[in-house]
Amino acid sequence: MREVDVAVLTQTISSLFQEACHRLPDDVIAALRSARAREESAASRDIIDKLLENADLSPREMIPLCQDCGLAVVFVELGQDVHLVGGDFRVAVNEGVRQGYRDGYLRKSVVRQPFTSRVNTGDNTPADIWVDVVPGDKVKVSVLPKGAGSENMSRLTVLTPAMGRGGIIDYVASVVDDAGGNPCPPLVVGVGIGGTTEKTMMMAKKSLLRPLGEPSPDPENAALERDLLERINQLGIGTLGYGGTVTALAVHVESFPCHIASLPVAVNLQCHSARRGTATI
Repeated sequence: MREVDVAVLTQTISSLFQEACHRLPDDVIAALRSARAREESAASRDIIDKLLENADLSPREMIPLCQDCGLAVVFVELGQDVHLVGGDFRVAVNEGVRQGYRDGYLRKSVVRQPFTSRVNTGDNTPADIWVDVVPGDKVKVSVLPKGAGSENMSRLTVLTPAMGRGGIIDYVASVVDDAGGNPCPPLVVGVGIGGTTEKTMMMAKKSLLRPLGEPSPDPENAALERDLLERINQLGIGTLGYGGTVTALAVHVESFPCHIASLPVAVNLQCHSARRGTATI
């Protein structure tokens, strides 16, 4: 049994959110450059140039990549041979969010009463925390600062099983088409298929952690990713809705067995500022 002090977890989460909000991952930069080379619209190419300039300036000037620093989503893979010591796990996670958003001068965007007074909590807590227990003696922490522009365009449905693969492609494409320029394309499109409604929504969101350009290890999922990306990029929405040949940078599909009578499908959209961070303790 390995002991891990929750103070280390707090510091790790603080650093991850600050880094994620100021520095785009290398795979996202590479995907934007590739999109710029493929884009046929002059207007969209010009905007991608500005997105790349913004991504260069942000870490140098320590100005957030986007003014919407998001709701703090935290995924933890907790090794079953880890003993957390020194305090409460969820308190430590939220303290990491609190410190990160304070020290990084990140906008606080969380309101406590969602359907009444909507008073800002002032420190971007509480975080949206998801924990998986896995083999080993490590703690893997991944963060997503999830902005509202893309999150608001995410959708869930339950198709009839007879609609099958073609129905999934039609549905996902319709979600992106209806969203238009609102989620700030070019997008990363996370798709969850199967399980129950809450399972498929979480698969769609967690798929956004996968590096862009890395296909699903499942051959059927990988083939669906390719077909969905082609279909989405035929929509002509383009960068920020200005029209063009690149509406999505990538599609990530995750699937899970489901009930014989249902076919849940979730779509979680991520804007061009695909911010994320991962560390292992």
